[in-house]
Amino acid sequence: MSRYEFTCPDCGQAIEVNEEMREATLEHGCPVCGSDVTAADFAAEQQTN
Repeated sequence: MSRYEFTCPDCGQAIEVNEEMREATLEHGCPVCGSDVTAADFAAEQQTN
């Protein structure tokens, strides 16, 4: 499963999220402050095996 680093453009909170949480955050906003977010606020993390 893909992992992403989310950084809120409004409050600056940074959290690691999975694909499901990424979709929920895009739909509902930042889980900390509720600010609207876009796909640009997520950075894909490198998968290591």
